[in-house]
Amino acid sequence: MNDTTAVELLEDLCSVYSPSGDEAAAVALMVGRARDAGLDAHVDAAGNFVSARGPADGPCIVLLGHIDTVSGFIEPRTVDGRFFGRGSVDAKGPLAAFVVALARLPSPIAARIVIVGAVEEEAPSSKGAHHALGDYAPAFVVIGEPSGASSLTIAYKGRVSLELRSVRPHAHTAAAVRSLAADAVEAWSGIEAWCARFNEGRPVFDTIDPYLASFNSATDGFEDSVDLRASFRLPLGFPTDTLQEEMASIARGLGPLSWHGHIPAFKSTKRNPLVTAMLQSMRREGLEPTFKLKTGTSDMNIVGPVWRCPIVAYGPGDSNLDHTPHEHVVLEEYLRAIRVLTRALGALVSRAEHTKAQ
Repeated sequence: MNDTTAVELLEDLCSVYSPSGDEAAAVALMVGRARDAGLDAHVDAAGNFVSARGPADGPCIVLLGHIDTVSGFIEPRTVDGRFFGRGSVDAKGPLAAFVVALARLPSPIAARIVIVGAVEEEAPSSKGAHHALGDYAPAFVVIGEPSGASSLTIAYKGRVSLELRSVRPHAHTAAAVRSLAADAVEAWSGIEAWCARFNEGRPVFDTIDPYLASFNSATDGFEDSVDLRASFRLPLGFPTDTLQEEMASIARGLGPLSWHGHIPAFKSTKRNPLVTAMLQSMRREGLEPTFKLKTGTSDMNIVGPVWRCPIVAYGPGDSNLDHTPHEHVVLEEYLRAIRVLTRALGALVSRAEHTKAQ
């Protein structure tokens, strides 16, 4: 696949709207394009796009991206070398780069390289990644997420979600009592203040980051109600029971808090053959590599603790543009990331060939 075809793949993939739970059309597109490029491709039982090359008994390298996006279609267009489209950064750009890089590897290859375009990564279920856990036992893993062409992401924070529903009898606005809404606002302010005290003097990756997603108050004339949804980004090894106890104390009197969707933080290592191959490839591309610790979460949090192998996240794009209405990727960076991946995968394949020959 040449550069023109590589850009067309990205453009066409981003033209197919695929929010979480509605990925089938995008998956079908990728299966067809992968087959056109000479790769094996199919849809697995979870609905994931899967493409592969190499012998089934060779060492396995998994390139795990995701094909779903958040809601909000962005009309695909290119302006001054920047391609705008939903998923161009998060994370159809990295997934398209995986396919192009795999197609560019010269035949034959001694390793089994598998691309998974997972469904529902942007949803709480992470359905695609959970399904992939049982299908592969990889020696190396690259997660398809925007790191920038010159950076590797080696860690992601954890996450847990909070829901509160509180109800109390309605009181006249002239009564000498605080409203339920006022009490709930004060409680959330207290939660933010507690997190700020905890975070004081800590590096960003070691902080607790509260996020109020929604706050709704209502009354039917007999009862007042408050519904609050929030989430917390958590540092490595932080015990969720401590968070739950502190938040329950701050919100006492408002009713029980409901916690769900806990995903622990995860951090990989820098010293392994995968990182070496990626760094060397970046330098050959004229880039100065850096490492990133991300405050969000990804499928690395799901598969890293189970597969227990060298793992990094890599892909073109600026993650600050994730989920934004002006999401876009610089096309030259996209093409550079493809070259970095192709060269690094080639080095890992050569390593597999050398190991097999011994």
